[in-house]
Amino acid sequence: MALFGRKRTTVALDIGSGLIKLVVIDHSSGEPVLTKVAFTSVVDGAIVEGEVMDPGIVADAVRGLLSSAGIKAKRVVTAVGGRDVIIKKISMDRMKEGEAREQIRWEAEQHVPFDMDNVELDFQILDPEGEGLQMSVLLVAAKRELVETKQTLFADVGLEASVIDVDAFALHNAFELNYPDAMHGVVGLVNIGHEMTNVNILDEGVPVLTRDIMIGTRRFREDLQRERNMSADEADQLLRGFERNEALEPLLASRGEELAVGIERAAAFLQSSSRSASGLARIFTSGGGSRIPGLNRILADRLRLPVQAANPLERLQVAEGVFDTMSLDEVAPLLMLPVGLALRTAA
Repeated sequence: MALFGRKRTTVALDIGSGLIKLVVIDHSSGEPVLTKVAFTSVVDGAIVEGEVMDPGIVADAVRGLLSSAGIKAKRVVTAVGGRDVIIKKISMDRMKEGEAREQIRWEAEQHVPFDMDNVELDFQILDPEGEGLQMSVLLVAAKRELVETKQTLFADVGLEASVIDVDAFALHNAFELNYPDAMHGVVGLVNIGHEMTNVNILDEGVPVLTRDIMIGTRRFREDLQRERNMSADEADQLLRGFERNEALEPLLASRGEELAVGIERAAAFLQSSSRSASGLARIFTSGGGSRIPGLNRILADRLRLPVQAANPLERLQVAEGVFDTMSLDEVAPLLMLPVGLALRTAA
């Protein structure tokens, strides 16, 4: 489960419930350079909680996106996430990686609530140079059906998934590149998507816990439609605005409280299950929901922590012309996950 990889050019596809995002990064100069960004929307219901419900519609959307972006590559990097993926930091008797690989399935049985006959497993030893009798291991388990569905979807479009990553690790990749000084202490990465919010907690730069909260921009939009009699387009325009609006204030208070409670519970669980006494020190938000005017401030006030929007382009080089037809302020929050995917690839 190498968190990083390098190749000449990487095409990443982040298939979300609201948007499919394409990012291309060129690694040939020795430093990653973003060379292309493209989006296409997905009809409501085609993808639910990360699960593809209508493969035909999603395949057509991917095919159209590749065509409009002029992408001819046949190998892409993508990710899986949601409730069918588990990331957990565990302890094992110290051994070499080869020996651990033989034993990891037995260890996983103690920690993974899935049928082990239908699970894809991976792991990484976090302290390979340690000298104690025990070693820390980051365990990842994903239901095989989730992985196979992605592979089948891409095969139908004539693509091969050279890497199927995990959402939390892709976010980590982009975050580490852009915020290397934040790789200390306990930090929360909160990715507010269309249907759900992913809470990923890093401890000394290592992703050690991930949780999903079933609130996203779609919930805010539906609240505005129901309570303020807005159309979907009017609600979306308000959520993508840059100024706080009184129509949003009650929703910010109620939905912000739900998000804050979910973040608190994840942080409390980590602290109770870890020997570290350090609590959550700060939060970085990303995803479409991080653009909602006033939401970061509500979270900061409620959690009594610094909360800021993460910029996936903070230190990433960008080729000339990539954003000529887009508003960078609107687009950047959507790119943390796909940029993280494009920063790695199979050898």
